[in-house]
Amino acid sequence: MYLQHFELSEPPFSLTPDTGFFFGQGSHQEALNVLLVALHNGEGFIKVTGEVGTGKTLLCRQLLKLLQEHAVTAYLPNPFLNPTGLRMALAGELGIEFARNIGQHRLLQLIYERLSQHNCDGRRVVLVIDEAQTLPDDSLEALRLLTNLETEKRKLLQVVLFAQPELDRRLRREEFRQLRQRIAFSHELRPLDAPALERYVHHRLTIAGYRGAVLYNRRALKCLHRASGGVPRLVNLLCHKSLLLAYGCNARSVSHKQLLVASRDTEAARQPDRRWISAASTLVGALALGGASLLMACNL
Repeated sequence: MYLQHFELSEPPFSLTPDTGFFFGQGSHQEALNVLLVALHNGEGFIKVTGEVGTGKTLLCRQLLKLLQEHAVTAYLPNPFLNPTGLRMALAGELGIEFARNIGQHRLLQLIYERLSQHNCDGRRVVLVIDEAQTLPDDSLEALRLLTNLETEKRKLLQVVLFAQPELDRRLRREEFRQLRQRIAFSHELRPLDAPALERYVHHRLTIAGYRGAVLYNRRALKCLHRASGGVPRLVNLLCHKSLLLAYGCNARSVSHKQLLVASRDTEAARQPDRRWISAASTLVGALALGGASLLMACNL
């Protein structure tokens, strides 16, 4: 709705993990550097954790994008699988053809043969698992056993786990001590601090083609950081809603009041003082009724 108004070529704050908008600074760039160095060094297990909305999936896809010319990659975005399903999913990602009623010993043999062939060709194989906290306990153990496939000099399969902090709590249990010892590198994604958030917003607007005057002044950015806690997904959601309000008001910049309204309409956001509670209904009505209601929000 507001692309033409702000002269944008595409939506700048979409929730879709588009690698074209990857923010290569701060914790995310640190995590990417750790991953690339660890994979280059041949480490078996690498783990990246972060709270909901901190950008794990976008980082995961950025890693896959960078690896596509240098490694064979297998990607499991939904790993809630039993051990048999996990091995079948890996085999499918590696392009192995097999009968559905194949025995597990034979399937492991086919996986080993394919991994060995890639190793002979000088190509490493990287298994990337998103939402790894959903892996069942027995599948985590099956995953550890898969990394036992190796030559005298290198692992045939490297594994990168992207997960919520729940995985860390599970790995502290005694039965996972062997897997815990296999994880050579770990990194935790952190929310954006205030300076990084300002650069993040500017980065996404620039990628989306914005070339106008400052859209978010310091007071608006301070409000945005307080409401979002620096969580990228919430930043995107609040920026999108505040741009809708500014568009409805025919404004060329976003005010802190419009961000307050957006935060009241977003359950996961940190809520402002109670004196702004009545403002929440303004955005709901604005989005439902269109331009006339949006103009009412300008009087807040």
